[in-house]
Amino acid sequence: MASCGDEPKKEDASQEVEVIQKDSVPIDSTALKDKEVEEKKFVLTEDNAVDFFFDYQKDLKVDKVKITTRLGSFTVQLFDNVPYHKANFIYLTRKGYFNDTQFHRVVKDFIIQGGNSDDRETGRKRSEIGRYLLPPDSRKGHRHDRGTLSMPSSEKENNPHMLASPYEFFIVVTKPGSYHLDGDFTPFGRVIEGMDVVDKINNVPTGEQGDWPLQNIYIQKAEVLGE
Repeated sequence: MASCGDEPKKEDASQEVEVIQKDSVPIDSTALKDKEVEEKKFVLTEDNAVDFFFDYQKDLKVDKVKITTRLGSFTVQLFDNVPYHKANFIYLTRKGYFNDTQFHRVVKDFIIQGGNSDDRETGRKRSEIGRYLLPPDSRKGHRHDRGTLSMPSSEKENNPHMLASPYEFFIVVTKPGSYHLDGDFTPFGRVIEGMDVVDKINNVPTGEQGDWPLQNIYIQKAEVLGE
């Protein structure tokens, strides 16, 4: 939890839930080997994430993502000159990661933060996609203006280089902006349509002891536009 409500909440990796898969009985050894090959999937790690997203962004011809909630939808446009963060957001959207996650942190007149959940399914998705962080990219001339899409960092205590937490994002609501965040977090896009919906989310009641909305605000669907 960020102190004094003046920073996005840092992701705590200890909150992730591990899901143990049930064993299945193979028909025969050949079927088992085929099944193992079929189920072997690419997993992102600290060692391969940057190289993967460097290659992934080369072929990207899309830059807009639409996010739908029960309060309405809004569209963000991603910055081309922040390639790793742009590629990461597109990749996770295509993988369906954000669907059924929540806007789990709402700070009035400051930010809304999404991409997490207390649901076991979120932990399962993260385990399948991989554990990794992204290097900060905060010197591309983008500031934390109102409507800016940015990425929080992981816990400071174990993250002296302020590496970005790839599964979460926040949107600045402050007018004209929250410029004390500049240099510490990476702006990688902006809201181009539906800022009124962002404001609606920012105005929902939260608990007295925290920033989690009293009524969950689920991301019903996140979709890449233009595909």
